[in-house]
Amino acid sequence: MSIKASELILNPDGSVYHLNLRPGNLAKTIITVGDPDRVDSVTQHFDHIEFQTRKREFHTQTGTYKGKRITVISTGIGTDNIDIVFNELDALVNIDLEKRKIKDQLTSLEIIRIGTSGSIQKEIPLDSFLISDYAAGFDSLLHFYKSEHIQHHEISEALVKHTKWSPLKSRPYIVRCCEALFNKFSSDKTVRGFTATNVGFYGPQGRVLRLPLQDDDLNDKLASFDYNNMPITNLEMETAGIYGLSALLGHKALSMNAIIANRATGEFSKDPTTLVNNLIAYTLGKLVE
Repeated sequence: MSIKASELILNPDGSVYHLNLRPGNLAKTIITVGDPDRVDSVTQHFDHIEFQTRKREFHTQTGTYKGKRITVISTGIGTDNIDIVFNELDALVNIDLEKRKIKDQLTSLEIIRIGTSGSIQKEIPLDSFLISDYAAGFDSLLHFYKSEHIQHHEISEALVKHTKWSPLKSRPYIVRCCEALFNKFSSDKTVRGFTATNVGFYGPQGRVLRLPLQDDDLNDKLASFDYNNMPITNLEMETAGIYGLSALLGHKALSMNAIIANRATGEFSKDPTTLVNNLIAYTLGKLVE
């Protein structure tokens, strides 16, 4: 049975609706960034750019770096955008868009996120590179899919108990990265992390401007949580969605975080742009090793 036009929306040129991409535009190795302007920061290192397009917050360029074909795409902020990006990336390689049918032979993409993040542990210094081994999703994205088999429920249960998690909030889900990619990208320059993916930047991450918080102590509770010597290390807004959808769709994913803030000490990086550029160079170097 073919997929209905209302479910898989295509543009008049046959490209997928939001990303404005056709199958030939996409490499099997993909770097995602949040900021559309950061795409250029990655591809400035490329030998050649063969294709580029931009629609809404989704900016894409495909080219080669030291002979390796790579696509760089901006996702915007949040797991709601991750849902769009990852479903459409998968459709580009695993659905015959003309026949609207799932292919018999499926393709597994290699997806690396390069993003910024704030540490909640004093021991994780500013300007470090953190790789998310596990991620806790505080959004509800994965609960809309049949995903029980990829979740680590024992960690979730411990986290809910430790934080006295409000039943009015979405229940946290725990997912893990691709272990092979974690091993490939780890070095003495990286820190192993357990990342909390938040549903917002202000209240959900414990920031107070004019609005009071439902739980003033949540960040302290997260910082003191430790599951088998695995504490929650940092806060951001995409990783859990990336890991969850990648695992469900059969792709390999890893999240690389530039630690630009330490929430425990109140410090912020003096040169976040250089830090992110250094992480980009590090990531590209690991991709071609």
